[in-house]
Amino acid sequence: MQEQATEFEMIGKTLYGLEEILAGELIAIGANEVQTGRRMVSFTGDKELLYRANICCRTALRILKPIYHFKAKDAETVYRKAKEVAWEDYISLEKTFAIDSVIHSEDFNHSKFVAYKTKDAIVDYFSEKYGRRPSVRINNPDLYIHIHISHNDCTLSIDSSGESLHKRGYRIEQTEAPLNEVLAAGMILKTGWKGDSNFVDPMCGSGTLLIEAAMIALNIPPGIYRKEFAFEKWIDFDRELFDRVYDDDSNERAFAFKCYGSDISPTAIDAADKNIRNAGLQKYVELKVTPLQQYSDPPRPGIMVTNPPYGERISSRDLGGLYSMIGERMKHVFTDYNVWILSYKEECFEKIALRPSEKVKLMNGSLACEYRRYEMFEGKNKDYKTSLNDAKTEPHKDKRPDDFKKDKYSRPARNFPAYSKDDSRYDEDGNDFRQRKSSKKPFRKKRFDK
Repeated sequence: MQEQATEFEMIGKTLYGLEEILAGELIAIGANEVQTGRRMVSFTGDKELLYRANICCRTALRILKPIYHFKAKDAETVYRKAKEVAWEDYISLEKTFAIDSVIHSEDFNHSKFVAYKTKDAIVDYFSEKYGRRPSVRINNPDLYIHIHISHNDCTLSIDSSGESLHKRGYRIEQTEAPLNEVLAAGMILKTGWKGDSNFVDPMCGSGTLLIEAAMIALNIPPGIYRKEFAFEKWIDFDRELFDRVYDDDSNERAFAFKCYGSDISPTAIDAADKNIRNAGLQKYVELKVTPLQQYSDPPRPGIMVTNPPYGERISSRDLGGLYSMIGERMKHVFTDYNVWILSYKEECFEKIALRPSEKVKLMNGSLACEYRRYEMFEGKNKDYKTSLNDAKTEPHKDKRPDDFKKDKYSRPARNFPAYSKDDSRYDEDGNDFRQRKSSKKPFRKKRFDK
């Protein structure tokens, strides 16, 4: 169905601390009226932008399209207001729908009851007007409807994403407590790195940071691996427009360096290798089973981004010793590096015994973490700054590190008040509490295994 390129309002949901990053991503793809809130970004755009936001935004959990704003103090008012929507514009009698509700209001005690009344309103709307009604389906419905209430401000939206966008589709293996893909991408984008040097994660686990880094360096859209988006079942879905947006590779770029990952666990490296191959990125990522204390010659120029164990979900016999060793390696081996570390406990950072140049608050699951930047250099700070200025006039030569010369498998709140608060639909990892069962369908295509 063809439609004029009219603009409408949208909401991009994200993780705490990544709001500005998502706003920048949306501006880069042409969004208008971009404003940040708590774990969300409001913006306007047309249908093409909605498709592009789902496919291209690395730090979005989902993209909602608000369709009706109203005030309500009780569930009966919600019912009456919901019946005012012209629902045939969004769903036909033959289709299925599901309701999700998030409530932040003293006037509403039960979010499920609000969802129930909204469902009743839609069913009664169709029954009274057409004598028939669409069916409710909890798993994989044709239309996801979202009602959000903050105090007395209510917003009805339709969810264009469906399954949370952090589920890229490339992960087939994982280690314990894997890093959320949206958080991983946000961590990398926070550093400003876009592929202009080597990327190192010496505690890579199942490889999430490495894969997200390679995609950023090559400018591969994260949604390219997805099986489907919810908007593909919308009444006004434009297949021709979607194919044009999906197949647009005009912004992809070359990556002259590499991503290097290692871990002390052979199981983790095996999992990372499978995920990297599944993403078609093995040309750009090298792996090796190596503990960080054995690093002696990391690639240069380079940046290090890592997420060490916190002693929470992953146990460590000597967490203090681990972080002391990290600080020692940073100081003596990763000179001329920017090192970024995400961790939870202040005592862990204290064991690093180095002064960070930047601190950023992020949420990793339910844990309030800090993401710290360390500028590593030899000699005095004055000498370091002078060397940086000199380096700008000399081209870098990528040096393959000794650590990777062996076999890699060797074994040692503005117009949207109802969205101004946290959205409890998502758990601490950004997962949808009502996530549907994943399909067994393969990726749409693999274009990056060159």
